[in-house]
Amino acid sequence: YHPAPLPEQSPPDTFVVEVRALYKLPVDYSITSGDEEGYFIIHPSSGIVRTSKNLKLEDFPVNFKVRATDSSNAAIFNEMEVKVEVIDENNFPPVFPSSLLEERLPEHSPATQIVQLKAQNSDTGRNGFLTYGILNGQGLKFRINETTGILYSTAPFDYEEEPTEYQVVVYAEDDGIPEKKRGYCTVVIKIID
Repeated sequence: YHPAPLPEQSPPDTFVVEVRALYKLPVDYSITSGDEEGYFIIHPSSGIVRTSKNLKLEDFPVNFKVRATDSSNAAIFNEMEVKVEVIDENNFPPVFPSSLLEERLPEHSPATQIVQLKAQNSDTGRNGFLTYGILNGQGLKFRINETTGILYSTAPFDYEEEPTEYQVVVYAEDDGIPEKKRGYCTVVIKIID
């Protein structure tokens, strides 16, 4: 038996699988080995396996044996293996070290690197894989490298003719399951005369 993977946050008493032995007489079901941590319980007559406690991702997959025993003769039995896997859920949003940064940029600078933003994520695997983007582009005057988090200006600024301060809201987004999560940082860019 290889039931559908369980979400990491499955509460105790979650249905896992129903095992069934083909036999002409009633059988008793039991878990005989492989579940050393005690994650599962089986109903002795129905063969329904449920979780017995909260799951720890690092302990999975778990392979355990279920025995079906003739209810009137314990010498007659058969065993089958159940393999249970757990899906790593997206628990944490990305976090920037500071939610507000201030950078200075001299006017008439050609398109240039302003700052490299780096968010942290406590998830692992694809849940911890980050990409960067700009929430408000300020009229296409800024761009961000979605992989490195480097924020660039795209053209020179004129201190006398244009605003002297810009607020660019940058996000880091994970590639999480079941949903993606975001963290934000505002970069205030002051144009210097």
